[in-house]
This record gives sequence, structure tokens and C-alpha cells, in this order.
Amino acid sequence: MNKFLELQTFVAVVEAGTFVKATEGLVMSKAAVSRYVGSLEARLGVRLLHRTTRQLSLTEEGKVFYVRCKELLGELDEAEAEITSRTGQAVGRVRVNAPVTFGILHLAALWGAFKDAHPQVALDVTLADRTVELVEEGYDLAVRIARLPSSTLVSRKLSSTRLVLCASPQYLIQAGTPKHPSELAQHAVWAYSYFASGDEWPFEGPEGPFTAKVRPCVRTNNGDTCRAGALQHHGIVLQPTFLVGPDLDAGRLIELMPEYRSIELGIYALYPTRRYVSTKVRLLIDFLVEAFRIRRWPE
Repeated sequence: MNKFLELQTFVAVVEAGTFVKATEGLVMSKAAVSRYVGSLEARLGVRLLHRTTRQLSLTEEGKVFYVRCKELLGELDEAEAEITSRTGQAVGRVRVNAPVTFGILHLAALWGAFKDAHPQVALDVTLADRTVELVEEGYDLAVRIARLPSSTLVSRKLSSTRLVLCASPQYLIQAGTPKHPSELAQHAVWAYSYFASGDEWPFEGPEGPFTAKVRPCVRTNNGDTCRAGALQHHGIVLQPTFLVGPDLDAGRLIELMPEYRSIELGIYALYPTRRYVSTKVRLLIDFLVEAFRIRRWPE
């Protein structure tokens, strides 16, 4: 049995979560996938996966072995990248992770153009607002929106976005317009639950930095839900310009207290810290940098 295929199949099963889903990336039958994993376990003399009718999970030995397999396969990718980077050819699968709303609004329309330019690259795009572990979860590239990029990863800045405090004109007529961030505690607030500072919203105003403590009436892990609440006149939101910019331009939402600016976030392409970056990943990063060279939303 081919040892490389055993390792590759085992990693694919772990990352896909099921034997059936692993067949899609490996282009082999479920029986073949099971056979390779079974052969690997038999040769090692340990069980690597707990199997149930609904899901798979790693045993303690499987967790250790998975990390080592990822390192070995990563080193092989580096060796190939060192050679293929000289040809400029982009071939193979690239796994990409991006935030949900940003991925839908500003990335979805770009993938087709990249595929047109590099037809031999297979894109595997996952949208999730949680912070994924690139190496452990098998991603080649992640787009992240943060004040600072991860110090454990290599990054290239694509753009930036500003968090804007805003509400609909109708809400402000009904509830009044706050003049200072301290007044937000008396207003209906829809809060993004992944916001790093929680219910303490930072601002920089005429008198210096100020932290407003808010009391959210709605919490959600999705910015679109916050935006919808604001557009339906239910409260105040603090959301990025890449999401609410068009609403501000059209007057559907109004920026509050513009003299009190909240934080600016960078939008980064991040990838693991490897010496050699594969041609397909490098070309995708270059493509994204060029695509966002012209800002797509208000300052």
C-alpha cells in the first residue's frame, strides 16, 4: 500500500469530517478511502479515528499523528513549490477561509476571475466568522479583518475598513440622537458578539479616547443581522464601512457622532509561515492584492 496515499487520505478524512466528503477532494471511492485509512491503522497498530454512524473524531494517538502528517505533507508542498515556482504554473487545490459577510459581499465575485486566469487551480472556499487554525485545519490562506494580523502567520494587507456608529433616521426620530458615546447605554443597541472588546465600544473623540459601555438588546455573530436591525429602525449598530457604506451613502443609515471615531481594522491575507509559498497560493494572494488596490467602500 502506498504510504503517501495513506497519509494524504488520513489527513483528507480528518479535514473533511467524513469518509464520504473526503472522496470529493481525493477523487476516489469511499471504499478506497476506508481501505487506505484501515491499512494505515493496521500498519501502525493503533486506532487513529473513532467512528460512529454520525461523525468521526480523532483518538489521542490520531491527534498526534495528524499534526505530524500535516508537517510532512507541508514539507513536501514546500519542496514542490521551490521547483514549480520557477515555472509560474499554478496547479492543485487551494483551501481558503474568509469571514461570512465579507466573503459574500466582496470576495464571491472575484473567484471566477481567478479561475479564468488559472483554470488548473481548484478553489475550496469556506466562510466562517470564527478564527480558524490554518495549519491544524488544513487551510492554505485566510482573509481576516483585525486591528493587527496574527504574529504567527505571514500577512499581506489587502485593504482597511472603519467601524461606524449608525442608525436609521426613523429610529433617531423615535428615540432621539445621542450626542456623546456615554448616552449609548440608554439606547437600543444591536451588538456583534465576536467584537473583541465586547460591550465596551472604543472611540477617539475631541477629549481623547473614550470607552462606551453598551447594553445590547440583541447580540448576534453576524454583521448582516445587525445591519438588518438598524435598517428596520430597531436600534444603533457599530459596523464596518464595507458592510454599511452603501446604506450611509443612500441615507438609509446615518453616521452618529462623527467626531467620535471608532477603530479602523485592516483586511489581511494570511498564510502559514513557510519558507516556500506554493505558486498557486502566491498567485492567489497577488490577485487579491490587485483586486483591492482600489477601495470598494467609503473611508
